[in-house]
Amino acid sequence: MTLYDSVKKTKLPFQPLQEGKVSLYVCGPTVYDDAHLGHAKSALVFDLLRRVLEAKGYDVTFARNITDIDDKIINKARELGISTSEIAQRYTLAYHRDMAAIGVRQPTLEPKATESIEPMCEMIQNLIDKKHAYVISNGDIYFDTSSDKNYLSLSNRQSSENVSRVERVSEKRSDADFALWKAVHDEGVAFDSPFGRGRPGWHLECSAMIERFVSPHVGEYAIDIHGGGADLLFPHHENEAAQTRCATNHELAKYWMHNGFVTIDGEKMSKSLGNSFFLKDALKAYDGEVLRFYLLSTHYRGDFNFNEEDLIASKRRLDRLYRLKKRLFGLTAEMIETEFKSNLLEALEDDLNVSRAYALIDELISTANEALDQNPKDKVYRQILLSSLSAIERILGFGGQNPFEYFQFGLDETTKTKIDELITQRTEAKKAKDFATSDAIRDELTAMGIAIMDTANGTFWEMRE
Repeated sequence: MTLYDSVKKTKLPFQPLQEGKVSLYVCGPTVYDDAHLGHAKSALVFDLLRRVLEAKGYDVTFARNITDIDDKIINKARELGISTSEIAQRYTLAYHRDMAAIGVRQPTLEPKATESIEPMCEMIQNLIDKKHAYVISNGDIYFDTSSDKNYLSLSNRQSSENVSRVERVSEKRSDADFALWKAVHDEGVAFDSPFGRGRPGWHLECSAMIERFVSPHVGEYAIDIHGGGADLLFPHHENEAAQTRCATNHELAKYWMHNGFVTIDGEKMSKSLGNSFFLKDALKAYDGEVLRFYLLSTHYRGDFNFNEEDLIASKRRLDRLYRLKKRLFGLTAEMIETEFKSNLLEALEDDLNVSRAYALIDELISTANEALDQNPKDKVYRQILLSSLSAIERILGFGGQNPFEYFQFGLDETTKTKIDELITQRTEAKKAKDFATSDAIRDELTAMGIAIMDTANGTFWEMRE
């Protein structure tokens, strides 16, 4: 397996720190608002990576943190007149709901900043003891970037580029130095610590969580893979790497992976630009699997331009998979290894080459439909197809729904109930040989835009194109 390392800027053979095991950490959300498509893209990329690693037989420890204390959370709580913990809980639950809707599995570990103050304080004290951090008169604690000879080696920036994106404080030794601990002297949200009441710096939490909860403490790196959005490479990941390097004498991650931006009409997703597209709104209009299929359809390192025309075209591509699945409906799968699964994994082992993976799926569907047209009762071939579709579901995370229910998306429950009642009435009319009534009900369903299919396992329905 090869992965593109964002620091070395090349594909590297993947060799884990421990044989058969992988430690993977991804920066999670700051929970002060609903998840947008940028959050979804990043979550999907690393969910896919985890699935591929597991399909290859690795035991994966996948950690994704929750930043549940931050100035944005405090401001939102003040705006709404409720506590920061209520805000954090509300949007953590919303994040979990929206990620589950697009098939993102829960991480193995999900440490929260507010529950990790102790390891953060330990790392700060360690950095102070080693002369990599200093305290200013108001109690704030800063990391001394000049003490780390490898600072900026992660992002490959020049020191002059570093200044514009950091806070300027008169007592800081350098404008590039960043906060490890911010002292709080009023009644604001704060935590007790050996350094007095205050709040941890954003960069600190990931380093401390990785060291305490995720790292196998083997070799010269804390973990195998650290991931996140491309916007986190600097300053967040640069500062994480510096803290860990100086506090522990080992590097933070052996491999660094970053996904590209999500844009709408060519603009980066940004609330300041007013073009943030919440995932919850997209889920009202499209099935979660459709969004998953679409957002994964381009390579993770490239920027993704969200376009509804492309989304609709992508849905039609996924529809073809479900129409094939309908042809196999009712057949019990006996899982067998297939050449298709091997080819699919081989494609994704190449730095998650989804374009090749999707092309393999398109080819499978076309070939399968031709074969089933010629010999629809070939049980051996049908079992091979089912196993191949199961591999798609397990590795790529789509194609797992009932194929008839997939085509029912968008109808409200009242309409679904009415349709189910009409189908029940039609079934009873057919049993009573009242074909006039059964035909009339079929015509009524057709007028509603509903197609029905009678199978040995019952009657199923879907919305017509």
